Amino acid sequence: MENLFEMKEYKFIPSKIFIIIATIILISANSTKAGKEVSRKPNLIFILADDLGYGDLGCFGQKKIKTPNLDGMAKKGMKLTQFYAGSTVCAPSRCVLMTGLHTGHAYIRGNGRHNLRPSDFTVAELFKKAGYKTGCFGKWGLGNEGTDGIPTKQGFDSFYGYLHQGHAHNYYPTFLIKNESRIKLRNIPEQESKTGAGWASVRRDYSHDLITENALHWIDMNHNEQFFLYLPFTIPHANNEGKRGTKDGQEVPDYGIYRDKNWTNQNKGQAAMITRMDSDIGRILSKLNKYKISNNTLIIFSSDNGHHREGGNDPEFFNANGPLRGMKRDLYEGGIRVPTIAYWPNRIKAGSTSDQPFYFGDLMATAAELAGTSSPSSLDSISFLPTLINNSKQQKKREFIYWEFLEKKGAQALVLGESGRWKALRKNSAIAPIEIYDLKNDIGEINNIANIHPEIVSKAEELFKTEHVSNPLWKKPFE
Repeated sequence: MENLFEMKEYKFIPSKIFIIIATIILISANSTKAGKEVSRKPNLIFILADDLGYGDLGCFGQKKIKTPNLDGMAKKGMKLTQFYAGSTVCAPSRCVLMTGLHTGHAYIRGNGRHNLRPSDFTVAELFKKAGYKTGCFGKWGLGNEGTDGIPTKQGFDSFYGYLHQGHAHNYYPTFLIKNESRIKLRNIPEQESKTGAGWASVRRDYSHDLITENALHWIDMNHNEQFFLYLPFTIPHANNEGKRGTKDGQEVPDYGIYRDKNWTNQNKGQAAMITRMDSDIGRILSKLNKYKISNNTLIIFSSDNGHHREGGNDPEFFNANGPLRGMKRDLYEGGIRVPTIAYWPNRIKAGSTSDQPFYFGDLMATAAELAGTSSPSSLDSISFLPTLINNSKQQKKREFIYWEFLEKKGAQALVLGESGRWKALRKNSAIAPIEIYDLKNDIGEINNIANIHPEIVSKAEELFKTEHVSNPLWKKPFE
């Protein structure tokens, strides 16, 4: 397992002549490159885990799963402890991330077959217009084959991975997508749908490994450019189709350091997937160091929603939720508050923490500020770059963050106040009572205090009405 933050140091004493020669070469090289480096805009790498819980990383309290590289990034960077996903399931969360619109305004508000439109403006398009190279490697979920929603028609120069979210459940598929073409793999399916979902009986090509290798190669090809790299990994999402066939949805080539644990195979697989992802993030960090671009690259790591109970995974065994209530498909904190780390050597203060409330939609404004350009003014997005670089006086505050979730009878939620203290939640239709929680004193959302805060209930009621804009593609439980 590669751990960049536990590398050995080797010391030697060169001759005086060598020191003089090396110094001359270094000065010459620096003077040659100085003009380019000063003017070069920062790179951005956004790494997205799939279904990773708030408590699944060591730096967020995990005791059983090893994540040394992510823990090292937190130690040398910043933990954002009140950072929220765009939604509580995959597709709408990614739509919020890419478009800067919350789920009451976004085009894609649920999992399904709908695709981004040509009129939708993405973070990738923003970077591309600013002169950046753009690459996406992993699970897209916002546009299917032959539509305008695919990555290469939404601002990305390069894509490798899965388009359809059902396809992404299968870690041993018969094909992946490169740009706009299917790339055949050596796996032989036991069962497979038209979209590629299913499971394999002969397993040779593990998709996560292929995605990682293609991303690393893309860095090799573009390290001299300004770039935006989006890495929506599939790990640790379960393969529910696989579970129906094999009784184990945690598909991984081997259990690694967990092989001898007295755990269920599903729990071994869950832990192995997360540690495998962590090791590959270490490889990315090493690649940036190799090309000496670490100091010019902001890395943000997060998850698309809270933890899951799928494929045989046991979240209680790992305390995957930490102190939070709820999980994937809930609008309680466990479904939407996600473990988030920002790492940028010499720019972000080492070992820092921010409890300011931000969410996926804020990536758009942050990207614009990073690239020295502007984003559309109509978005639900504020830049959190000032917080990252310890410039709190310049940090814009917000009144609220809004979510809606349209499965079953629907649910709505708000985080209110500049400090993100108050949580409002309404489950199951527009007539359900509104719950209020004090997140600063009750992060587990145990005590509903709506009866003593009628003013917050009233504010929530107003925002629940105004922030939901009708969309004919989705059920309308709030109208």
